[in-house]
Amino acid sequence: MIKVLVTGGAGFIGSHIVDRLVKEGHQVLVVDNLSTGHRINLNPSAEFVKLDIQDDALADTFNRFGPEVVIHHAAQVAVTHSIRHPLYDARVNIMGTLNVLEACHKSGVRKLIYASSAAVYGLPESDMLKETHAIKPLSFYGISKHTPEHYIETYARLIGLDFTILRYANVYGGRQDAKGEGGVVSIFASKLLNNERCAIFGDGEQTRDFIYVKDIVSANISALTRGSGKIMNISGGSATSINQLLRTMCDITGKRFAPVYMAPRTGDIKDSVLDNRLAVKELGWSPEYTLHDGLLETLDFEKQSRTKVEKGVS
Repeated sequence: MIKVLVTGGAGFIGSHIVDRLVKEGHQVLVVDNLSTGHRINLNPSAEFVKLDIQDDALADTFNRFGPEVVIHHAAQVAVTHSIRHPLYDARVNIMGTLNVLEACHKSGVRKLIYASSAAVYGLPESDMLKETHAIKPLSFYGISKHTPEHYIETYARLIGLDFTILRYANVYGGRQDAKGEGGVVSIFASKLLNNERCAIFGDGEQTRDFIYVKDIVSANISALTRGSGKIMNISGGSATSINQLLRTMCDITGKRFAPVYMAPRTGDIKDSVLDNRLAVKELGWSPEYTLHDGLLETLDFEKQSRTKVEKGVS
């Protein structure tokens, strides 16, 4: 049993990680300000403190719980929001993470697992983006997710804090909203289940590297005891076009493939695939879900959630 504190544990990815930690018998504390997370996502077997990671009281919360490992997922995750509100983005993602690091230092945390992003890379300079790829983010979000990596590495050198940094590809799954990098799945799911047409920007042949949230969870669980001092891509390792994504979702739901093609969005990357071989080696991990199986579970989750809402079940 490990005492694990999860920031952002009421959010999309964080709540799935908490569920798995609880299932495996770990003692878990969730810290979340519920700005984008939801109480309904909270695991009843985990302790919960409503608190912003920028709050001065964070260190007191860490000291009281005494975590061995911190899994840090609290963040501002919307690229467009970062461009409109760069100061807020930096306060949450950079200063907030610094506050987490200080709390780790003051409370004697052994290891920090940090959720970073493929957004740190910017325009791909090769077919498969390795961790050694140039860091040239195209958004403030990419900057604010990458900057803490330097702080984490420096804290490790100065105070001996162990760490594993996981750079996520396009994550999708149940409990997701449309703001994250894999938000297109959530958007398409909502549209299809509402019998509405889906909008695709550009010709739909642009590709992304989609990874199911349960595979992200498995990587974090492996990082509890492996991947010391490493920065790794966590991805499906294969390219899926947006057209292919929508066709697969249409096949699962029995809907007609009839997208509305819109003008390309300025700044959109044409293709992006992350090389996950380092994570396979260092974490003893590999993605288990095919795109079809992950989408099948995601759509089923969405249908069940809608049924509960309709029946008034929380």
